[in-house]
Amino acid sequence: CRHAAQPPSFPPHSSATLPMKRSATVSASRRKSRKAHFQAPSSERRIIMSAPLSTELRSKYNVRAVPVRKDDEVSIVRGSFKGREGKIVTCYRKKFVIHIDRVTREKANGATVSVGIHPSKVVITKIKLDKDRKALLERKNRAAAAEKNKGKFSEADVSAMADVE
Repeated sequence: CRHAAQPPSFPPHSSATLPMKRSATVSASRRKSRKAHFQAPSSERRIIMSAPLSTELRSKYNVRAVPVRKDDEVSIVRGSFKGREGKIVTCYRKKFVIHIDRVTREKANGATVSVGIHPSKVVITKIKLDKDRKALLERKNRAAAAEKNKGKFSEADVSAMADVE
């Protein structure tokens, strides 16, 4: 038989192309990552559609980024609309974009349509706060999390105490 199945002389997947596997439960496959991203349910898309806070808000709340929502005010930091500011009109989770007021283009027939911007390409300059959003900021507050460990002892403290006895 001329076309007998012979084992290939090279490995099918060389380790140079794949990233190092960190966790046994999470796949490192590009294909599976893309599938998970584009088939993500709306609840996960909300988290994916997070935007960083401006430096003033970041120092005020000690939070780096939050999921965007309608009525947040944002500033665009990337792309052809860079530097534009406006209020979020809609969060289009199905397409992973947000629509910002006054960020529009004219179609060939003369109609104006709003241009979709990915939330990672904007910075939140003013947050619309309600009780859920306040709770989220409180939960994500890094400084408060650091203070919670105030009563706990580190290994250095324990070894220092052992030396005293």
